[in-house]
Amino acid sequence: MGKVISIVNQKGGVGKTTTAMNLAAYLSHNGRSCLLVDLDPQANATSGCGLVPSEIERGVYEVLSGTVSPHEALHEVAPHLFRLLPASMSLAGAAIELVGVEDREFQLKQRLAPLKAVFDYIIIDCPPSLGLLTLNAFVASDYILVPVQAEYFALEGIGQLLETFQFVKENLHPDLEILGVVLTMYDRRYRLSESVLVELYKHFPKKIFRTVIPRNVRLAEAPSHGKTILHYDASSKGAKAYERFAREILDYLKDTVAD
Repeated sequence: MGKVISIVNQKGGVGKTTTAMNLAAYLSHNGRSCLLVDLDPQANATSGCGLVPSEIERGVYEVLSGTVSPHEALHEVAPHLFRLLPASMSLAGAAIELVGVEDREFQLKQRLAPLKAVFDYIIIDCPPSLGLLTLNAFVASDYILVPVQAEYFALEGIGQLLETFQFVKENLHPDLEILGVVLTMYDRRYRLSESVLVELYKHFPKKIFRTVIPRNVRLAEAPSHGKTILHYDASSKGAKAYERFAREILDYLKDTVAD
């Protein structure tokens, strides 16, 4: 069965969607079948993969509402790359509609269950909040991965995120684990970046990935062209960082890396 990893941080602008897209790309590049689920109503992962959210007729919302099967809502991002379960503007209403549903926190897990037999990895790009959609992602996942930006307020909200994680683990999903924390938008020229890294090690002594994602113009440009960094500029510093990061995750999960 495939592993489900949620990319989560309720603070916006930390490189969450960039990490979700490019992790999916490089896991696929390493020979793994991969699905990216855009669970964010802003649909940035969807547009970043070259789709138009307003034109999506079969996506996460329709899957959650039960009007289409998950297999019917899959989109091919590029030949021999990952598949995408896209978001549309309709997803904004899903959290409200789920409130009155029985076992509301388990809806995404139930919908994704048939796909775990199809994909090696399912990556979920969560919304920048700890609401019902994110709770669904937690319950559906085996692991959560936390991108943290190298800035002064980097640790703001981390405590609340960990409280949510602990609540889910104790009450809804005892097997949920923290995969780790990845530092994003890192710039060695600034002493602040080093300070944030030191503070992260204090809070997560055994959960910080060695790979850090640099602040990189090409990484920022790629989504506007509807591409991951792998297809936009595979020789850039950002691409090399995500390539190392994907391999580090595979190594951590004891998934032998393909040559």
